[in-house]
Amino acid sequence: ITLSDLECDYINARACCSKLNKWVVPELVGQALATVLMLISMHWFIFLLNLPVAAWNVYRFLNVPMGNMGVFDPTEIHNRGQLKSHMKEAMIKLGFHLLCFFIYLYSMILALIND
Repeated sequence: ITLSDLECDYINARACCSKLNKWVVPELVGQALATVLMLISMHWFIFLLNLPVAAWNVYRFLNVPMGNMGVFDPTEIHNRGQLKSHMKEAMIKLGFHLLCFFIYLYSMILALIND
C-alpha cells in the first residue's frame, strides 16, 4: 500500500522509504527463523519452499549500496523502474505468504486429525 501511495504521489519518497526500511530486518529475521525451524523439525518440503525467499531477503539486505538509506532509498526509488520492481516483488511475496498460510493451515489440520 505504501508503494502504491508513493506511485500516486500521496506520500513523499523519504516517508515511504523510512516506513518500508523499518520492516526489512524483522522480515529477514522472521523468514530466517521460519526456515531454520522447518529444517530442525525436518519438514523438508516447507524448508525447501522457504529457503529461496530467505536467501533472497539476505541477498537484498547484504547488497545495499554504500551511502543508501537502506534497501529502499528515497533518492533512487524513482530511478530505473525501481518502484515497479519493488511493487512486483511485494506482490510475489504476498502470493508466497498466502500460499504458505494455506500449506501451514493444511499441515495443522492434518496433524490434529492424526492425533
